[in-house]
Amino acid sequence: MKLDARRLAAFLKDPGTTRAALLYGEDAGLARERADALQEAIAPGNDPFRVADLPRDAAARPGALAGEAAALSLIGGRRVIRVRDATDALAAPLREVLEAPGDTLVILEAGELPARSKLRQLAETNPRAAAIACYRERGAELSASIAAILREAGVTAEPAAIAWLAGRLGDDRGTLRRELEKLALYAGPGGRLAEEDVLACIGDGSALELDEALVAATAGDVATADRALESAMSEGANPVQVLRALLRHVQRLHLASVAGMQALQPPVFFRSRPGFEKALRHWRPEILETVLASLLEAERLSKSGGTGRPVPDAAVARTALLTIARQSATLARRG
Repeated sequence: MKLDARRLAAFLKDPGTTRAALLYGEDAGLARERADALQEAIAPGNDPFRVADLPRDAAARPGALAGEAAALSLIGGRRVIRVRDATDALAAPLREVLEAPGDTLVILEAGELPARSKLRQLAETNPRAAAIACYRERGAELSASIAAILREAGVTAEPAAIAWLAGRLGDDRGTLRRELEKLALYAGPGGRLAEEDVLACIGDGSALELDEALVAATAGDVATADRALESAMSEGANPVQVLRALLRHVQRLHLASVAGMQALQPPVFFRSRPGFEKALRHWRPEILETVLASLLEAERLSKSGGTGRPVPDAAVARTALLTIARQSATLARRG
């Protein structure tokens, strides 16, 4: 069965009689996190008598996965089998498991699987299985996850701090959780994080440099934008991340140009306010609309490397940002 987002949280806590869960998608960190939650729901504490990790190649051998799933725990209780890097080679073995009696939960972690994937189709259509898409979260969904992860650690954060984290840390779940764990240690149990705390704890990496590049570009400071972008990418920012952040920044600039800065929620990060206000003085809404259209096209090109290659092209992101910076400088000179 396909598991939609509304049912996911409850399922992760109690998968019921489900025999198999397939977690697939681009965010391997999110898939691992959800697989860990399912394991904990069935066999708390990573009990070696109730949890087995089966290599993919071993699981693909005829009868191997079904045989392991049929085995009973020596101390009683429901068992869990974990298989990572799952592919369509496991479709037939999984079908054997689903057609046999038993209660062992088989958890398979896969990368991106097309809709025609045999393994995905089996998990989506069989009532004893669950297919869980693990795609990178965006916008309000990502902000909600950041707040939830911090709450797990006994920490809260101001909305503006959460929004900054969502827009600057990237959307890979594993990386995001590691950074939030650092923030939680910084705040301490019961602590509340403000913008200044976020900046002090993790603002010295690619996120801060990227933020500086965006503000400098729309304010017309070409040299600073170029230097900050180079630094951000050397710290690990990728081209698609740069373009998405630039798109969000220009969208907020457009909203402020139409409705004023008071319309922005969350408000502009304190460190960025001077450059943001400078940009508002010479960017008109109709020009920003044209910029937004060009950024959407640049993001499409960056995802394909501009030539159909799967590796994003840093030149596309750099060209987009510096084009905006030069356009902004020209607009500022014209007054």
